[in-house]
Amino acid sequence: MTATPSPSRSAGWAATTVERASAALGRRRHGRLLHPAGHSFAGETMIWGTPGPPVGVGLLDDPGRYRATVRLSKGTPTPGSWPDVLGLALRLHGDGDRPFDLLVSSSGAAPVLRNLPLPRRRFTGTYTTITCYRVGPRRIWLAALADPDSVGLGSSLGAAAAATRTDTPRLVLAVASAVGPWRPVGQVSIGAQLSAEEDAALAFDPVRNLPPELRVAGPLAWLRDRTYRGSRRARGTTAQSGGSTATTV
Repeated sequence: MTATPSPSRSAGWAATTVERASAALGRRRHGRLLHPAGHSFAGETMIWGTPGPPVGVGLLDDPGRYRATVRLSKGTPTPGSWPDVLGLALRLHGDGDRPFDLLVSSSGAAPVLRNLPLPRRRFTGTYTTITCYRVGPRRIWLAALADPDSVGLGSSLGAAAAATRTDTPRLVLAVASAVGPWRPVGQVSIGAQLSAEEDAALAFDPVRNLPPELRVAGPLAWLRDRTYRGSRRARGTTAQSGGSTATTV
């Protein structure tokens, strides 16, 4: 009689399969599997602290200033200013061994739209984590929102890069519960564009490069983890590869 694989063995097999498939696709693409078209920038993140009740994550609750690396990207990618699921990757360079990697996609601000990646043309707008995080027993979402006092980022990667040459575009970091309003906790300033070589070397890990109080939740967390692992494996990068060494803006 054939033994039935245990759930843990089945999950391990599935994770390995996804990672290998992602690596194979990445090698065929000769670059990033996810959001391959993008530009990276030096930046700075100011954390103001959480208004109202604390989130329970020191990096978000306590005021601070961090050197950052910002990457704007298109998911498919469509040409020029055509609509696409736009991406914003943010790496905060702190004092610890690991950075904090936050990856958000163009989405809606309303509770019913926070879990949905939505195509749009303009890079200024709402980006959310799509999947939630857990802080103890609670679930939270993070977002990068448009700053009404900032210059716009335009509707193409070229326009976004041009905006950073004449000004310092900004986005607002915010946190929310599943149904609550967004609470601003900080601001991201986007500075000088990095070289194509620096952009190619940059690799993010949105599952493991987190503050100790945060963990990715939801049924797709393992899929995201293995997909990014496979993509990095194909490119020969690690979870902490790249990142701006420039001074803050």
